[in-house]
Amino acid sequence: MEQKFVYTMKGLSKSFDSGQTVLNEIWLSFLLGAKIGVLGLNGAGKSTLLRVMAGQITAFQGEAFPADGISIDYLPQEPQLNPDKTVIGNVEDGVSH
Repeated sequence: MEQKFVYTMKGLSKSFDSGQTVLNEIWLSFLLGAKIGVLGLNGAGKSTLLRVMAGQITAFQGEAFPADGISIDYLPQEPQLNPDKTVIGNVEDGVSH
């Protein structure tokens, strides 16, 4: 039985307007059920890589795509707070699901 990749990256590179390159020629393929860890120093591109995978960043070179029927989301390490709400209001929003 052939195993199908649930996510594939081919030659992925990402640079910012400042000229800083954070990802350079990344090649990855993930099998269903794989446990993946992303390690690196601050500014190495870990969050950028995950945001590309979730489709939040679309301006890059190369290819990055999930298999048909696969959806990916991204949980940011910093909370996205509503500045118009109090702390309790933001907490209530966070637990409303």
